[in-house]
Amino acid sequence: MKWRTVLVDVLTSEQAAEELKALAEEMAGHDVAYYQNDDPVISDADYDALRQRNEAIEERFPNLKRQDSPSDKVGVTPESGFGKIQHSVPMLSLGNAFDLQDLEDFDTRIRRFLSLDDAETITYTSEPKIDGLSASLRYENGVFISGATRGDGQIGEDITENLKTLKDVPITLPKGVPDIVEIRGEVYMAHDDFKALNRQQSEKGLKTFANPRNAAAGSLRQLDSKITADRPLKFFAYTWGEISDMPADTQSGMMACFDMWGFTVNPDFNLFKDVTALNNHWRDIEERRSLLGYDIDGMVYKIDRLDWQSRLGFVSRAPRWAIAHKFPAEKAITQLLDIDIQVGRTGALTPVAKLKKVTVGGVEVSNATLHNADEIKRLDVRLNDFVVVQRAGDVIPQIIEVLIDKREGAQQAFHFPDNCPECGAQAFHEIRADGEQDAVKRCSGGLSCPAQAKERLKHFVSRSALDIDGLGDKQIDEFWANDLLKTPVDIFKLYQKADEAPEIWLYTSGKNKGQLKDSLTKLFRAIEQAKKPDLDRFLFALGIRHVGETTARLLARRYKTLEGFRDAILSMCDGDEVSKEELASIDGVGDTMMVSLLTFFAEPHNLDIINGLIDFGVAPVSLPEAENNTPISGKIIVFTGTLTRMTRAEAKARAEMMGAKVSGSVSDKTDILVAGESAGSKLKKAEELGVETMTEDEWLEIAAIT
Repeated sequence: MKWRTVLVDVLTSEQAAEELKALAEEMAGHDVAYYQNDDPVISDADYDALRQRNEAIEERFPNLKRQDSPSDKVGVTPESGFGKIQHSVPMLSLGNAFDLQDLEDFDTRIRRFLSLDDAETITYTSEPKIDGLSASLRYENGVFISGATRGDGQIGEDITENLKTLKDVPITLPKGVPDIVEIRGEVYMAHDDFKALNRQQSEKGLKTFANPRNAAAGSLRQLDSKITADRPLKFFAYTWGEISDMPADTQSGMMACFDMWGFTVNPDFNLFKDVTALNNHWRDIEERRSLLGYDIDGMVYKIDRLDWQSRLGFVSRAPRWAIAHKFPAEKAITQLLDIDIQVGRTGALTPVAKLKKVTVGGVEVSNATLHNADEIKRLDVRLNDFVVVQRAGDVIPQIIEVLIDKREGAQQAFHFPDNCPECGAQAFHEIRADGEQDAVKRCSGGLSCPAQAKERLKHFVSRSALDIDGLGDKQIDEFWANDLLKTPVDIFKLYQKADEAPEIWLYTSGKNKGQLKDSLTKLFRAIEQAKKPDLDRFLFALGIRHVGETTARLLARRYKTLEGFRDAILSMCDGDEVSKEELASIDGVGDTMMVSLLTFFAEPHNLDIINGLIDFGVAPVSLPEAENNTPISGKIIVFTGTLTRMTRAEAKARAEMMGAKVSGSVSDKTDILVAGESAGSKLKKAEELGVETMTEDEWLEIAAIT
């Protein structure tokens, strides 16, 4: 990823804003994969690297911190398949330490905050960080009332009935416990139980699980609690939420209470007097890690005194008084048999190493990522090489070293392809904003590449694009699987296929036969309406890399019609300098975007689809001419906070119609900041820069909207 290649210290404000946006979007996707789908696609270490990068940029550019910043998020919003439970006390995450220096810094911060000198002893608790699924158990008058997942930290999924099936979860507590107590801990699956479950799944012809964490999460989040009851899940208790009466004044005292109340507390829970002792215990557990019988990815340290915990409090998504000390990735040596090229939904060509099977951290590994062509060159990895494989966390392994001394002449150099292996279109390197060539090679096939087509279809019909009601992700997945929908042109052919596969139509519409006719009528009406979208929405729908909603509007206003835009870019492809100069003159269009447009239109398959859409009657509508004599003509406007009387999209569109330019960030060039409810850092920066600010009501008065 390009934001990993530039030092934070040399980032410009514009680069930082771009990277923070990209990081927020990428990490949100990873959060859904991990917390909601129980199917992570990157390692814990890679995720931690993204979080560290995000926090470093925010520290240098605090005014650019986003409202959707990963620094403030814990988990994801619960899925709709479960009931929801509001946590009376938020379930937060932990900060991370990776070495002794990080621990010493943690200790120093605590001493500074509490005004303790170096001679003062701080007692820490230490316990393994279980790699499972967090859960909160609520007891009232000694009876288990409800249980929930972490969710987004504020609201979790109601998994009460599933938790009742766990032997480690008491249904009633002994006399003397507080009237209200929430016990929090980790649901996990032991290694032996995991292997036995996978054998059973395989024998039944069912899907097996990739690792114990996925198995535990998938088992606990079953809508049918009978399935959960058949799964060998366990529970370690390690903290509490709401509690009506504290039975102890230390963390260790609370753990002793948990033990007396019938909960399982980790046997490796210990007390230590300094960070050196903590680090030594961490090394001891790391050496015994494979013998524990369950997965852990580090140790958790907490201040033992609860009064000090209370004084220290919290920052953002984590307590000041606790930290997770992560283990380094586990490694193994094996042989590289082949390299496959996989094409992602954005067209990125990713080399995947096919390995001789090897067990790394308790998991059998046969594939590893090689990231990109530059990484292959850097490692000088060749077919049949012996390599060191690192399994960071428990997800995608990676090759970190080639054992040159084991080469015996049978190795073969790997030549990265110049064409997409999925569709045959040309593969190319983008030029980044800093003028350097991006390391990732991408397919130019775009709309026609099978590896990208389905996700691009979902984008094509999304709300900000053509907004076709009745064509959601589920419908596109089903239409795709049954060969009813492969390209955007097929959308406008669907009405011709209404009688070809009635079972699929019933399934995807979610209706019975009596409702199907009305459902199809609505879908076909939406498709017909989509034939005349605003030109900017159509250009955005094409999914051309680097062409977002704002850029699409700039292009639509300059070229007026789809045919005019298409012909201008094709002229550029033929070397017409006048067309190139016209495109370059648009404020907001740089070299990277120009290359992206040229690459997209130079691919015949993409042009065929655009022409095919035109042939089917798709005729994008030109945007109305912007006014040039309004109070905000020529001014740069930023919207921030929550607007209550109109959407942000409506506000931006109205401002542009009045001749203003809408920006996403505040600078000394900003003329007006419109601040809605809960306006944050942008409002503060605008005030510091002396930028004119106005309320939503004041903006609506200028915009002549009542």
